[in-house]
Amino acid sequence: MNEMSRISTDATILDAPEDRFPIDLSRRITSVRDLFYAAAKNQWDPRRDIAWDSFEKANYTEEQLWAARNAWSRRAWLEYGAISESPAIQIRFAREGRESDLGLFFTIRSQEEARHAEVCYLFAEACGGYIEAPPLREYESNVETHGVRKMALDPDGLLEALIAALVCAAEEVAFDVFKHLSEITTDPIARACCRGITRDEVRHCAFGWHYMAKRIPEMGPDELRKIEKAVAIMIQNVEMNGYHSAWLAQDDGEATRFDMECDRITWEAGLGSTVEEAEKPIFIATVKRIREQMREWGCELPEFHHPRTGTI
Repeated sequence: MNEMSRISTDATILDAPEDRFPIDLSRRITSVRDLFYAAAKNQWDPRRDIAWDSFEKANYTEEQLWAARNAWSRRAWLEYGAISESPAIQIRFAREGRESDLGLFFTIRSQEEARHAEVCYLFAEACGGYIEAPPLREYESNVETHGVRKMALDPDGLLEALIAALVCAAEEVAFDVFKHLSEITTDPIARACCRGITRDEVRHCAFGWHYMAKRIPEMGPDELRKIEKAVAIMIQNVEMNGYHSAWLAQDDGEATRFDMECDRITWEAGLGSTVEEAEKPIFIATVKRIREQMREWGCELPEFHHPRTGTI
């Protein structure tokens, strides 16, 4: 079981009787409702809005295309896993009678995560074919679910701790990864894929900070400690175990070395990956930024340790 799942119980909110009414659809968190409108307005279609026919496959070696297929398939697995997060969190919003702004935005977030999975799949296909499962099964532990769905349905779990861990931590890491890829990727089709995902991730991150800005003034010390714990687990045990970046995997097994090599070859070809020496300072800066922003809430994250980053 992933570490994030261990802070949840076996009970779920689905066991409680449903009490849906009254339904208040008025604006309660204007900044979040505005994100919903922006997301609805700025939809894009991976199949029609990217010029797939202009991909110059012949410019790359078989080794480079094989590596890119692996890198983008792995990314598709992560994005596909995110598709089920939004509905689970929407159920939580509804069962607790939370502001309708939240549920409205998360309807679009579900679509965007599906779009990200599809665009990753399509680029893997363009490189020679999407790979349905890790060639080395040991890698599955690094890309499996981080426990968000179970946490969302846990009646004893704090919703704000979940949002902080998923959005203000994991989504921030994801945004910075894709922003970095958008800047360094040279192939125009791969770059278009990265930029499309980055545009959506901006809103995903903004949601978390807007929502928490509304809730933090209403929260007590015990709740703030729960938020600290959830975010710390997400960073130390999920992100620093290779969830988004293979080079951060704690083990040095064959699967990790395989994925790091695929990333290196893909990065050298400009097909949409990065490597430890390029991404490490970005990841460290992301963690430091999250810590500073959460300090404004009255939360103090612990130091994080990793053999490749040192102490952050």
